[in-house]
Amino acid sequence: MAEIIQTQPAEAIAKTFQVAEVPALTPRYNIAPTQSVTTILQTKVQPDRQLRMLRWGLIPSWAKDKKIGVRLINARAETAAEKPSFRSAFRRRRCLVLADGFYEWRKQGKEQLKQPYYCRLKDGNLFAFAGLWERWQDTTGETIESCTILTTKPNQLMRSIHNRMPVIVQPQDYNLWLDSQVQEMELLQSLLGSYPSEKMMAYPVSKLVNKASNNLAECMQCET
Repeated sequence: MAEIIQTQPAEAIAKTFQVAEVPALTPRYNIAPTQSVTTILQTKVQPDRQLRMLRWGLIPSWAKDKKIGVRLINARAETAAEKPSFRSAFRRRRCLVLADGFYEWRKQGKEQLKQPYYCRLKDGNLFAFAGLWERWQDTTGETIESCTILTTKPNQLMRSIHNRMPVIVQPQDYNLWLDSQVQEMELLQSLLGSYPSEKMMAYPVSKLVNKASNNLAECMQCET
């Protein structure tokens, strides 16, 4: 998964995710890695849910160079709890990454050309990916809060487009995923399965989405 859509207004986010303070947000139709994404998280210091804008591409706290984040935009759900780049965040810093939908690219034809697809819930509702976040600081004092999105095996719908799909968290599991006191690996892993394909839809869209600077509603329009 390489791009996200998030167009919902602050009121919808506050209601859906029970967040007290949500600033006004500009609709975004083509959010690419290294850009900021809208997230929900909790901390020991601030146990209530809070909205925070995090850089997409996780930078581990021990990293010497922030450029590593470009390679860590996604983490495999099956192994994230064990990988050095993600295991600390998996235990203590889990978050929800908000979206209306996402783009995925399907290889087609002998030349393996890639056709972008817009994927979303059938009901059109706002939803959340399972994410991990970190706070990184360099020797000059620059601080960056970043995140990654967990991926898993595709459901029947997504299998025809790509061999992976992002983990979409069920609303009843939000509290459990965000609670840093929960560290039972088997329980957390049980939340990271494929979202039911019958609740999703996908359709081909314009190749406008291939350029990250095209923050246009046309990016998500069906291509006939």
